[in-house]
Amino acid sequence: CSSDDKLVEEITEEPEEVVETPEPEPEPEPIVLNNEINDFVWLGLNEIYLWQADVPNLADNRFADFDAYYTFLNDYSTPESLFDGLLYQKDVIDRFSYIVDDYIALENAEVGNTNTNGLEFSLGLISGTNDVFGYVEYVANDSDAASKDISRGEFFLEVDGQQLNINNYIDLLFGDNNNYTLGMADVIDGSIGINGKTVDLTKTNFTENPILVNKVIDAEGIKVGYLMYNRFLPNFEIALNDAFTELKSAGVTELVLDLRYNPGGNGATAVALASMITGQFEGDIFYKEEWNPKYQAYFEANFPDFLINPFVNTLSDGTLITSLNLNKVYILTTDATASSSELIINGLDPYIDVVQIGTNTTGKFHGSITLYDAPNFDRENANPNHTYAMKPLTIKATNVDGVSDYYDGLIPDYLITYETSSGSTLEGENLVNLGILGDVNEPFLAKALSLITGTTTKYGNTNKEDNISIDFKPVANSKDFSPLGNGLISKKPEFIK
Repeated sequence: CSSDDKLVEEITEEPEEVVETPEPEPEPEPIVLNNEINDFVWLGLNEIYLWQADVPNLADNRFADFDAYYTFLNDYSTPESLFDGLLYQKDVIDRFSYIVDDYIALENAEVGNTNTNGLEFSLGLISGTNDVFGYVEYVANDSDAASKDISRGEFFLEVDGQQLNINNYIDLLFGDNNNYTLGMADVIDGSIGINGKTVDLTKTNFTENPILVNKVIDAEGIKVGYLMYNRFLPNFEIALNDAFTELKSAGVTELVLDLRYNPGGNGATAVALASMITGQFEGDIFYKEEWNPKYQAYFEANFPDFLINPFVNTLSDGTLITSLNLNKVYILTTDATASSSELIINGLDPYIDVVQIGTNTTGKFHGSITLYDAPNFDRENANPNHTYAMKPLTIKATNVDGVSDYYDGLIPDYLITYETSSGSTLEGENLVNLGILGDVNEPFLAKALSLITGTTTKYGNTNKEDNISIDFKPVANSKDFSPLGNGLISKKPEFIK
């Protein structure tokens, strides 16, 4: 082989293949949580929400890892939208869970302390228009409104000279302005119009005593106690007990309990009130609680008594309860009667004769606890970066017989109705004949007194023409804008994780 052949062979020889080692793929950046409050919302609802097992996105094994979890939370721009998105059939089954961004205001409301002028009212839409009118239901004792020339049954159309309408009533009545002037109105021949009277009102930091009226009525020789009670507040339990002491000292043998504007409150206070009305059932079950499956199983296995709320003979501070030992009670209700108020009716029903007068109640048989952004959701260790708190529904309340689920409210034994200017028959309070609370001719109380005495003509306005009211569509109630809302506040398990 010549040297030329060797050269050709070397030239045509395949070059050795070079294998390049690929660069390693970079590790993906972990997902960053955009809002720590969203984490609190999910954890709290996953822990103790009554319908946790029925919401797939609240399942304990819903997320494979933190990336998946944070991605889910980041899809919600606000804690409120996440909270609403995790509720079980919101506004259908769960109508009452809520979240707040200021738990200071919530805590104040839970002891009756709110920024208010003391005027409680409802609003209605004038038929065929977008205009709104208001009517006064009651004025809180010792409030700013109590010092002004305004009272139950009066109407108003304007705030600071502006006609109320469906678009501005929230800003005008429930906005940041603590001072406003109401333009009052009259109803004449089924129409409402300005009457020239004005009332200046000022909102202040005010604590309302829930006992609006407590009096003894002599009805045909029968001593009847009348108590209007507007919120279940634990810090007024002694005052409530004192009211019953006054009634008992006066020798009342019948009681009319007015809960028509009472949206609920503390469950333990409801137990105390039921025990004041009765007294002969101490230790018997007033109401029972049902929690989500995780908590229910734990309670039943370890603390079954936690699920039971019996009648008691002392307040939480040890004060001996004054009891009337009644076997019958008359309770006045409207669609604003909710939660702990309904609990009184449902809880007492298996034991004594509960005569309900008025209209169907709200239909709230659930309770809630306040959750803070803390390792065990308590107030003491709350996250200092924000003031969000949640009040999700956590229990379902039943009476001793297991009766609950009154979604349409508790049905009255005696329905109160009135006629409008168009000839319609409506249920509830007649706006043009609200009457004076505690007066024997006030329609709801008059019905109770007629049942107690057996006298059907002595009490109440029997002139049908004077009872004709105006046509309207309900819009809102002043208590709808309270930080507390309407709810049964239940006891919190101390061992919540």
